[in-house]
Amino acid sequence: MNSNNSGNEIRLLPVRGMPEVMPGDDLAALLLESLHKHPVADGDILVVAQKIVSKAENRYVDLAGVTPSDRALELAGETGKDPRLVELILSQSKRVVRYRQDVLIVEHRLGFVHANAGIDHSNIPQDARSERVLLLPEDPDASAARIHAAIRQTCGVNAGVIINDSAGRAWRNGVTGIAIGAAGLPCLLDLRGEADLHGNPLRVTEAGIADDIAAAASLVMGQAAQGIPAVLVKGLALRGPHNNASVLIRDPAKDLFR
Repeated sequence: MNSNNSGNEIRLLPVRGMPEVMPGDDLAALLLESLHKHPVADGDILVVAQKIVSKAENRYVDLAGVTPSDRALELAGETGKDPRLVELILSQSKRVVRYRQDVLIVEHRLGFVHANAGIDHSNIPQDARSERVLLLPEDPDASAARIHAAIRQTCGVNAGVIINDSAGRAWRNGVTGIAIGAAGLPCLLDLRGEADLHGNPLRVTEAGIADDIAAAASLVMGQAAQGIPAVLVKGLALRGPHNNASVLIRDPAKDLFR
């Protein structure tokens, strides 16, 4: 159950020219229209930025309509964050992991650990009457599955889909792309039992291949105003049972740092 890319050229093709995504838009149709120069083929993987998925699914919240709880007011005092934003963060979280001035790390209700529960202000159109923020998709794996199904229906090919987001990591500075949703590919490759170059059996190795792909695509997407909301990955030959991004979240019973 491994990747087999020996001799293959892996290409990361930016999806350019997409219009601003609006609530209710057919995101798969917009993506495919922008991909007319790079037809999608079997085995390709389309990496889509979380932000445009959230925009299409109307995951906007206007902070003016949020009333902070006592807990949110307390954490806002400790972190210096807007109490309304803290209330939203808490509403999207299972628990607060760590906090200090300007930092609030939580376990999102979907299981992954994020700063601010992945809630974002950047690259969001604003006006003088509101202060909008954008939540993560309600169910990123389901979002990926809908795009995957639409590509299959429209193009007749089986192409994987990854929804990526930027996240920090314990013990490491900087953010990198991770897969928060996926469909149509093996997100976690179990390499246990396979042999290394010297014939030694691998005993514990599992490869988070979807995170690898998400991080690679982030190099093309950028982190600011590059305007590239998706990347088509060609040349990967992935073998193994398909699973979604939720398999990348470690079981709490096996997490030594909880």
